[in-house]
Amino acid sequence: MALIVQKYGGTSVGTPERIQAVADRVIRWVKKGNEVVVVVSAMSGETNKLVALINAVNPQGSAREKDVILATGEQVTIGLLALALESKGQPARSYTGAQAGIVTDDAFTKARIRHIDDTAIRADLKAGRVVVVAGFQGIDEQGSITTLGRGGSDTTGVALAVALKADECQIYTDVDGVYTTDPRIEPKARHIPRLTLEEMLEMASQGSKVLQIRSVEFAYKYDMPIRVLSSFDEHDEGKSTLVTREEDVMEEVLVRGIAFNRDEAQLTISGVPDQPGVAFSILGPIADANIEVDMILQNVSTDKTADFTFTVHKNDYDNARKILAKTGEKLGAAKWEGDTNVAKVSIVGAGMRSHAGVASKMFKTLADEGINIRMISTSEIKVSVVIDEKYLELAVRVLHEAFGLAA
Repeated sequence: MALIVQKYGGTSVGTPERIQAVADRVIRWVKKGNEVVVVVSAMSGETNKLVALINAVNPQGSAREKDVILATGEQVTIGLLALALESKGQPARSYTGAQAGIVTDDAFTKARIRHIDDTAIRADLKAGRVVVVAGFQGIDEQGSITTLGRGGSDTTGVALAVALKADECQIYTDVDGVYTTDPRIEPKARHIPRLTLEEMLEMASQGSKVLQIRSVEFAYKYDMPIRVLSSFDEHDEGKSTLVTREEDVMEEVLVRGIAFNRDEAQLTISGVPDQPGVAFSILGPIADANIEVDMILQNVSTDKTADFTFTVHKNDYDNARKILAKTGEKLGAAKWEGDTNVAKVSIVGAGMRSHAGVASKMFKTLADEGINIRMISTSEIKVSVVIDEKYLELAVRVLHEAFGLAA
């Protein structure tokens, strides 16, 4: 008997008919002799409705109260799916994040899972029930409801799979796996049947929307296989992508895919003293505001001053700019400025470790199209560049062609 954790996103449970279809799929897995835990998101569009209600009443209100509201979307879904399973003769029990023993820190709206008490879930599985858990939410040490941020249901699914020592975590979504890039931008994008957890981690961190990055971090840290499937495949026989250990992926491809992110914003502070501690003086207040910094670039001038550039999520841009203005005044900076019309494009592949010249090929391909590079960041298996947003789709297409990724 295998233990499977399945996660279904908002479009997969977007209507009563879709919820019935999910129930049918879950029962098929149970009849194969598996124990099944199901993690669900709110029905498609419900979280946006809740955000609109919050904004209509008090958009500047406390994050704690916002989480109380935001967590209700998933509670509707777990109840409906449990009822659907019951109607088909399959015993089931629904769990909120708190009831599932998911304990987080108290960073409301962006909480991180600390530990999971799986006692109750295991008891229900032993009794022959399907356990349906609300994704995206938990409870802090003080008993307050918390949410994990957008896409947090993926994180819930993988974290539960790790806690339960599941055989596999299946992420059902509206696509049938991971592609070499977004098919909506490049129609020639090719389906990837297998890739490494490390590659998926890089692709998620660089903008791929198939899996939420924290879910991949969990899987990478605890070596949990993830399978990405389409919930719209009626017979469970369609394509999928298995994300697993590197040694399990035999084919060594130079570049696995092209990831991109439109949600970047760039901030620059110029003419700051070139001395120890300046980077902390700039980024410390940004971190204290719970703003994540992505790429960083520092240029040192001959006059003992430096220019410091970094990128943040567009949603954090206004707050980060205000903080940077205060920092600039304290440091006596020459100026500070920002730009939201930028985007990040990345090439990712484990095969890049043993091949020279990948970065130069990327730079030449962009240069041939007249695309200027603002910032560069590299790792063993990734090269990322920040460019003007207006060139994003062109950059994705030409890089996809240059590295032979077309179907």
